[in-house]
Amino acid sequence: MVQSVAKAFRVLEAFDSRHPEMTLSDIAEQTGMDLSGAQRFAHTLETLGYLEKDGRTRQFRLSVKTLNLAHHFTRTSRLVDRAMPVLQHLSKETEETVNLTLLDGTEIVFISRFLSRHVLHTDVTIGTRLPAYCTAPGRAILSRLPAEEVAAILEASDIRAHTQNTETDIGKLTAIIEEARLKGYATALEELYHADASIAAPVLGSLGQVIGAVSLAVSTLRYSPEQLAMVFAPMILAAARSISFS
Repeated sequence: MVQSVAKAFRVLEAFDSRHPEMTLSDIAEQTGMDLSGAQRFAHTLETLGYLEKDGRTRQFRLSVKTLNLAHHFTRTSRLVDRAMPVLQHLSKETEETVNLTLLDGTEIVFISRFLSRHVLHTDVTIGTRLPAYCTAPGRAILSRLPAEEVAAILEASDIRAHTQNTETDIGKLTAIIEEARLKGYATALEELYHADASIAAPVLGSLGQVIGAVSLAVSTLRYSPEQLAMVFAPMILAAARSISFS
């Protein structure tokens, strides 16, 4: 473990929506470093082009160069490359929002997204992280994991009610995930956002292991829960099969 590399990434990861710009004192506070250490790492990252500093306020912010890592990931990912034509076809066929996600810890991460003109929540972009327990793609992925791993992820999750429809009981969540395993797909209805419903199916690797999920999001103003499954379940299952390597 190279501690200096870990500290450099700690500085980069300290910048988020709550801390888009920070002084050296702010960086030190957010990373747990002393002021001298924060200065050295911020200066190094600025020299490398990953941070930029406002000459007037003396505050640092992420530079556009930080997008290079995400760009290289999407351009070199076999999963993204394999999924792209399937996602494009599903987007054109349904005219709804289509996503490809991965599980990272207790969260799903959006790695590809095709927006619909009907989309309600435009703040979800590539790189956005959402809780796995209350999202359709998260449940779809969890449905293909061993029971003990699912239990550990649910236990580690920050389970809380995002809306009045969010399921927060671990026993009931376990049953929902088991139902998704039996059906082959998962759903979530207004559990994270109001008027948002989604359906997802797991994407499998060459050994049959789950490696992600393809999902489709619609407005509850346009589709009932019954219509969501009836209309889109066959499509999402077919898309997941087409993307899977097994």
